[in-house]
Amino acid sequence: MAAPLLDAIDIQGKEITADALLTQRTFAAYLVEDRQAHYHFTVKGNQPNLLEDIVLHFENRQNPDFVEGPAIAHGRIETRRIWTTTALNDYLDFPHVGQAFLIERERIQKKTGKRSIELAYGITSRTPDQADAQKILKTNRAHWCIENSCHYIIDWNFDEDRSRIRTGHGPENISRLRRFAVGIIKSKGVYSVAEKMRELHRNTRLVFDYLRMSKNTCAVGCA
Repeated sequence: MAAPLLDAIDIQGKEITADALLTQRTFAAYLVEDRQAHYHFTVKGNQPNLLEDIVLHFENRQNPDFVEGPAIAHGRIETRRIWTTTALNDYLDFPHVGQAFLIERERIQKKTGKRSIELAYGITSRTPDQADAQKILKTNRAHWCIENSCHYIIDWNFDEDRSRIRTGHGPENISRLRRFAVGIIKSKGVYSVAEKMRELHRNTRLVFDYLRMSKNTCAVGCA
């Protein structure tokens, strides 16, 4: 289903990132063979053999190939480490693998000191000559920036994943309306979409002022 969405877009030489849902052999072949593009896929349990092979390889990992951080963000100290390998290229049952990688995200909450570690596995069609460990980590972070700035906001503020609108064009239409609303709010340069939505909630006058929709619109922030 993803391939037709890309048919009208020039992606030659570009890198297509995807979460585990799209980590599929036919999609990888489509990108590399038919479109001369590259892929950067997350590997999870929907590809159990692929995941098992990559996990096993990195079990006895030594020093990482690249370390980013520590950096302070969102009330926590974050450090990211990445390991890459080409040793599995000819072994993995997946087309056009250039490298497999493991990313470790270590987070320490500033207030509590609580430490957590998250491991993420993946594959890319780019070879080490085309993308070193630092570039792979940057690509991975860019993918999740899209996830966090769009999909996470939609789900968190509209609880979209539990929406019961399922018939006809309803799901598509309501999804577009939600994204349109978030887009308008973000276009004003707000710090927090959730905070602005709570402020505007059930306050028609404030919504009109915020969007400058009437002749007697009051400047945002006036009494």
